[in-house]
Amino acid sequence: MLAIFDVILAALWIYWWIIIAAAVMSWLIAFNVVDTRNRFVYTVADILNRLTEPALRPIRQFMPNLGGIDISPVILLLIIYFIQQLIIRTFYF
Repeated sequence: MLAIFDVILAALWIYWWIIIAAAVMSWLIAFNVVDTRNRFVYTVADILNRLTEPALRPIRQFMPNLGGIDISPVILLLIIYFIQQLIIRTFYF
């Protein structure tokens, strides 16, 4: 049973880093550090967007407009952290 929770925790940990990579990529694109006309950059950005957008979209629907500041990745990271701690404290202690 604990092996299942280990896999879930590992998947959440990997998704945590995917969200961070997507946020960093969006900053790099916004500040013109990387060029999306480059096929590799476009592919990486598209993959990260496709992986994170389904989880971020519901959070963005409830968030007020903050004038160009998107804190939905931070909220999603907090939710993931809460789920990880809930699993750890419920099943491992």
